[in-house]
Amino acid sequence: MAITTTTGVTGRSKPRRLALLVNRMIVSVHALAIFGQPVFAGGYLSGDYDMLWPHRWGADVVFSLGFVQLVTALVLWLLRGPVWLLIASLLIAAGETGQYFAGLAGALDLHVPLGVALVTAIVLTTVAVWRPQRWRVEG
Repeated sequence: MAITTTTGVTGRSKPRRLALLVNRMIVSVHALAIFGQPVFAGGYLSGDYDMLWPHRWGADVVFSLGFVQLVTALVLWLLRGPVWLLIASLLIAAGETGQYFAGLAGALDLHVPLGVALVTAIVLTTVAVWRPQRWRVEG
């Protein structure tokens, strides 16, 4: 039985390191995409009705990235990576699903505060995923 270091660097950890790198990239792109959503929504709410199109298109991108992030976090977890990223990704994907459908329904009383919570969740996840990771015991 071997225990990897906090950076996860051992001879058998190359697939995990690659999976972690992929997760870091996906989470970072997800964060960049979600930051655009309040900008587009703010433009729309201030009277520039053409900003609804980029907000809607951005919602499709963010929603899709949420599920890509969930799948990559699952792969990392199956490679004995951290479970917290899988749980966070699952909660974010569930929240983004609610966010997406609340937006389509025009339920701004749910859509706006849920959007704030999701941006916060993605920021915290992005910071955490870039920190050194501890791995589970290999067996």
